Amino acid sequence: MNRRQFLASARFAGTAVLAGCGSLSSQSTRAPPLVENRPDATYRPTHAEGMGMAGMAQAGEYMVGLSYSFPHRFWTVTGTTAEKVDIRSEDSVHLMATVWDPETEMVLPVSAGLSITIKRDGQTVADKSPWPMISQNMGFHYGDNYALDGDGVYQLSVRVNGMGERRLGAFDGRFGEAGEATVEFDFAQSTRDQLSFEEFPDSQGERAAVDLMNMDMVPTSQVPEVSALPGTVLGTDKGSDGVYAVTWLQDAAFLADDESYLAVSARTPYNRVPLPMMSLDGTMDTDGETVFEDALTAALHPELGYHYGAIVGTATQEPSVGIDVVAPPQVSRHEGYETAFLTTPSFSFSGN
Repeated sequence: MNRRQFLASARFAGTAVLAGCGSLSSQSTRAPPLVENRPDATYRPTHAEGMGMAGMAQAGEYMVGLSYSFPHRFWTVTGTTAEKVDIRSEDSVHLMATVWDPETEMVLPVSAGLSITIKRDGQTVADKSPWPMISQNMGFHYGDNYALDGDGVYQLSVRVNGMGERRLGAFDGRFGEAGEATVEFDFAQSTRDQLSFEEFPDSQGERAAVDLMNMDMVPTSQVPEVSALPGTVLGTDKGSDGVYAVTWLQDAAFLADDESYLAVSARTPYNRVPLPMMSLDGTMDTDGETVFEDALTAALHPELGYHYGAIVGTATQEPSVGIDVVAPPQVSRHEGYETAFLTTPSFSFSGN
């Protein structure tokens, strides 16, 4: 297995509140107690927070949107273990960066990561790389808690590293270079404290998820419905609460005459958020022989979205496919996802 390593300009006038339902009120940055006996699966969290927009800019070929919320707990993942990161007393905001393609508006999980430098009056306040993360209401993004130096105007400089993932179709030849951008963020604690903060005392811990947030200026990260995937869908299966859809393409434009393509689209239940930065192995048997047995490569395609795939030989009939999860998504999680997607299931799909 190849072990991946992750690095763990326009200004908006005023602050746009990107909040879900729930009353606006001043809230403590301390979250409610965690649900007892949490399921080893996606569950409805104790609360959901609104977000404010810090800025948006183009960084090379990427668009980057920066949003913020209350500092909050989250979990980092190493292998199959999730470790809780608590809120520190000095934390001012949870800063989130979303990266997307401005042409298709597809959110791009970049395994090489990005870095954020925060300055005020020419002095560096913070300089660190946020974690790749998944959240029930925010989807995939990069985030961390940051300590600011009080109210005022800050310069947020973002560097998005070049993508190492395979890019197919209209993405071929794009996103290989790093991009940089700087936006100004006029922070006020009083404005932060007016973001929504909704608790779910009657439904927390249930097998469900908070809806993805509707953000006018920043796209949400979702993979296609299974029925919308190109090619022949060989089946879907569920393991460790993730949903895995396998499809086989025979006539994609990026294929040669003697090639086909095996793709696995991994997503969360309920919201179809992509599960990136996994390690998957695959086998494909057809016409009585094994035509592929190797690792699947993380890839991007305008119709497949973020997925794992391999170019294989052609076949006269639908293949039989085996998928092994070698390492679960090496992404940090907001509450409600920290107990899910942590095991290494295997699947098989039989062709005709």
